[in-house]
Amino acid sequence: METILEAKNIDKYFIKPVRVQVLKNISFKVEQGEFVSIMGKSGCGKSTLLYILSTMDTGYEGELFLNGELITGQDRDKLSYIRNKHIGFVFQFHYLLPEFSVLENVMLPAKKLAEKSIYEIEKDAMEKLRILGIEHLARKRASMISGGEKQRVSIARALINDPVIIMGDEPTGNLDSTNAENVYNIFKKLSEEQGLSLLIVTHDKDFADKTDRIIEMGDGEIIG
Repeated sequence: METILEAKNIDKYFIKPVRVQVLKNISFKVEQGEFVSIMGKSGCGKSTLLYILSTMDTGYEGELFLNGELITGQDRDKLSYIRNKHIGFVFQFHYLLPEFSVLENVMLPAKKLAEKSIYEIEKDAMEKLRILGIEHLARKRASMISGGEKQRVSIARALINDPVIIMGDEPTGNLDSTNAENVYNIFKKLSEEQGLSLLIVTHDKDFADKTDRIIEMGDGEIIG
């Protein structure tokens, strides 16, 4: 099994107002097609860790590898490219542009990457919407669809550049149990059918219990 993401001895300090260590010696791997959740009490460092793993925070000690490549120490432009091309993001708040159509929202990361023609990007975006069963919403404004539909659109957007891993920060946090179950089923299908790796920070124990593995955090450390 190929290792997609590896964290080695990650330490993180907050300097102001006083020096505090918020992550301590974090080491783990995520394999291809593995569906992993991160759990722990509020303030245990889950979201801080996710920011580092997603290359958005570079102020840490230790090493981070994606697809076997050392990410730590790369310049800002390279990290931006890696983030856009290889990592898909799904958040608690979907951050869709309300005045844009569903299709336009899904196309945005691929337009930013600019490796395909607009025609190809639109075709890809429609295919992602089809995978998620919402192609009929393509021309609707993002402001006109339900919360559950918005989260599906944000998953389609996360998939548009065919990433190697999806990272989620409480992606079911704003959803009722039915829509949370739908999101879990979508993620599970992506893991099983497309070999996509998933790393999801969640407070939802029911969700986490159904994933392949739970990484339990406490006080900035992995405790289980």
